[in-house]
Amino acid sequence: MRRWFWWAVQIAIATLVVRMVWGAIVKNWGEFRSLHVSLAPRPGWIALSVLVVFLTYALQIESWRRLLAGWTQHLSYRRAARIWLVVNLGRYVPGKVWSVAGLIVLAQRAGVESWAAGASAFAIQAIGLGTAVAVVAAAAPSVESPLRLVAAALVAVATIGVLAWERGARALAGLVGRADQFRRLPLAAVAEGAGLTLASWLTYGLAFWLLGRGLGLPGALPLAVATGAFALGYILGLLALFAPGGVGVREVVLIGLLTPALGSGGAVALSVGSRVLLTLTEVAAALAVLLVTGRTKEDLGVRT
Repeated sequence: MRRWFWWAVQIAIATLVVRMVWGAIVKNWGEFRSLHVSLAPRPGWIALSVLVVFLTYALQIESWRRLLAGWTQHLSYRRAARIWLVVNLGRYVPGKVWSVAGLIVLAQRAGVESWAAGASAFAIQAIGLGTAVAVVAAAAPSVESPLRLVAAALVAVATIGVLAWERGARALAGLVGRADQFRRLPLAAVAEGAGLTLASWLTYGLAFWLLGRGLGLPGALPLAVATGAFALGYILGLLALFAPGGVGVREVVLIGLLTPALGSGGAVALSVGSRVLLTLTEVAAALAVLLVTGRTKEDLGVRT
């Protein structure tokens, strides 16, 4: 009975997510087709962009695994990929809590201690935000002030370093309600997680730039500008709790930052094209890992 109930819940959630993802694709595809801009698609560049996006997912999964390993919690890459890619779709459900809650629940079902599962969900968000600030400061358009770069670097270090600080660790413990078991992350684990997450922002930016080349947009978009703009748009979309998947917020930010380089039409084309590409790759990656890895008894909650 318990197993059937779990399956029913998963099917219901999956149906809701698919509906919302499909709605996002249809909405953005309509906007994409209505643009008055000359495009010269290059399939090879677009395919390369897709491959780099999948590489980005691989880096993010390993970053999460390194954080868990720092707390002596070990997940195989296969199981971590299943959890990460499936719960990533929860961002399309309003409220932004489903992806975090899903990460905690599925990690626990995979054998991760409850306090570590909860802490890792918050820790990976902190590292993502901290590294994104550094990328935006270094690469975003119109960032020329050394003082601004230093300030951004300090924010990034403080956001990430709190995980290796005893008091910071205790504060994070309060969020997951297990202060008695929680402990700070070893500095090596924080450095590994931050390094991999930083690399994932750079590959995200590269994929965004490659997509611009693949669409054959008029105008020149420097790689650094593409990387900084994408990181800023992604993070602001993530922080907008009212926008499932950051839909609308990310696009507005990208259009504003990219218009000087690509023109208004080109900026809209690239922002909407990126939304369509990332939505499709997120769904495809989740389905692929489910089909390839299959389901084990542990995934079903059955103990042997």
